[in-house]
Amino acid sequence: MNRCRTMLFMPGNNPGMLASAGSLGADIVIFDLEDAVAQAEKDTARILVRNTLTYLKPATEVTVRINALDTPYWKDDIDAAIQGGAEYILAPKCAQASDVHTLMGAIEEAEARTGTTKKLLLIALIESALGVENAFALATSHPRLTGILLGAEDLTAELGAKRTAVGQEILYARSRIVMACRAAGIKALDTPFPFVTDLEGLAADAAFSAQLGFDGKAVISPHHVHAVNEAFSPTAEQVRWAERVMVVARRAKEEGKGAVSLDGMMIDLPIIKRAERILSRAADTTETCNA
Repeated sequence: MNRCRTMLFMPGNNPGMLASAGSLGADIVIFDLEDAVAQAEKDTARILVRNTLTYLKPATEVTVRINALDTPYWKDDIDAAIQGGAEYILAPKCAQASDVHTLMGAIEEAEARTGTTKKLLLIALIESALGVENAFALATSHPRLTGILLGAEDLTAELGAKRTAVGQEILYARSRIVMACRAAGIKALDTPFPFVTDLEGLAADAAFSAQLGFDGKAVISPHHVHAVNEAFSPTAEQVRWAERVMVVARRAKEEGKGAVSLDGMMIDLPIIKRAERILSRAADTTETCNA
């Protein structure tokens, strides 16, 4: 998972939206078989998602959000994702490492049964207080776990907290997940902004999410994609600063200097790593725009 600025949820029972998946500007699309699909439509949606993946082959990476482990649907959902060739499984309501072990056991069994050589990666969706407190254990639970996504709606409902545009009620959960993912070396993915028509609030929320250290953010509306992509893409000013840092750092190395400054700031290893991260994100953005 390289570019993951935006992960766009799309209802698994909406053929028009699934067909448009590759044209909406999101880095990754999530074909949702869980919350977006009524119980009576689970089987139909699963077939539709599998066929969309198989025959339309969306021009973007695809995640399939399966149903939770406490339902009778999740194993069939995994089979459909494998048969269609999805890149990722998004597993809801992950609360402890044993959930990931159960899921990966089923995924590996299905892969062996079907003979596929493409290995599904897993994204854990944390939606509970227990999941937040177990974030690091989850993040290090399996080598094919590639990221953790925060689900703030279920979490705040459990906490009895009011979900707000400012988001102070989820600051601890956000910080905990970023820290766990950084320590484990996987992607930290932020919760969607739920107030669909508040585009100003969306921009502020996405900017804050990027500032906290998230790699990207889920979105629930195509109208949110551009603003979130922009928030997780370096500005021209940031890129120029990063380029200057790297020039100064290279010059210092060539001249055998142990310390060097730029605009009154000491350029040491953490600053160089920050500059490298900015330039890497800028390169990913350019690649996305040219694709």
